[in-house]
Amino acid sequence: MSNFLINIIGPTAIGKTSLAIAVAKHFDTEIISADSRQFYKEMKTGTAVPETEELEAAPHHFIQHISVEEKYSVGDFERDAIKKLDELFRKRQVAVMVGGSGLYIKAVTEGLDDFPEVDPEIREKLNSHLEEDGIDWLQQKLFALDPEHYKNIDEQNPHRLIRALEICMATGKTFSSFLNKEKPGRDFKTISIGLTAEREIIYDRINKRVDMMIENGLVEEAKKLYPKRELNALNTVGYKELFQYFDGNTDLETAISEIKKNTRRFAKRQLTWFRKDPEIKWFEFDEDRQKIFNYLEEQINA
Repeated sequence: MSNFLINIIGPTAIGKTSLAIAVAKHFDTEIISADSRQFYKEMKTGTAVPETEELEAAPHHFIQHISVEEKYSVGDFERDAIKKLDELFRKRQVAVMVGGSGLYIKAVTEGLDDFPEVDPEIREKLNSHLEEDGIDWLQQKLFALDPEHYKNIDEQNPHRLIRALEICMATGKTFSSFLNKEKPGRDFKTISIGLTAEREIIYDRINKRVDMMIENGLVEEAKKLYPKRELNALNTVGYKELFQYFDGNTDLETAISEIKKNTRRFAKRQLTWFRKDPEIKWFEFDEDRQKIFNYLEEQINA
């Protein structure tokens, strides 16, 4: 009998958590979180970590399990998530994974691409360029060395830019050339479903979520993390804009507006990533849950 991983994806603020809990309860199973921002204990409000009652409604894994000061790569997540899935599949046939971090989802469902080791000095030089020349320098450099990968990357994420550049500079080959090689097999089948909506609806949901985060104490949370602002985990939407406010470079109203704008851009990039996958079955964000359950049961019993 096959094991099945139900993979629930979609842009931020679309309602993935609510659906994942409903699906997990329907199949009496547990949830793997593949939202890389929700891994960190100190980043509860700004990453929309599920509420306590939601976490209690169905068992969740990989939510607030590490500190922002710990290094935790996509490779670490792949290893840990596969180990947890092995445990879950010993007890049940179905597990659920939910999140909007495309690379982390891909690592679990398909396996990571095999990249060579890189001299740490290259990364140090690239970090120096980031500090001295800004993210624009990294963007221009990657566009010159690997325009194909540049089209697909989150160009506002310096960690991803540096990772791609260090491979290019260390090997003399493009980052893209290491992608899509043969990967390890998985002993489960993946059923991917996506939630979507008209752009105006997605943007409205994002704006309302950011307002709720502010109301729930995001400014205070970011203030506590401000002394650690140089950490990679904190170079993310919702925090970096407030750090600019704390620096005196902008006012609070502008910082909140920038959070909304950058979150909308992030949602657009998420959809661009996911829509490349023809295996995803898309549903409207307010689709009747029973129709989704029926689809999943048909796939499992096919």
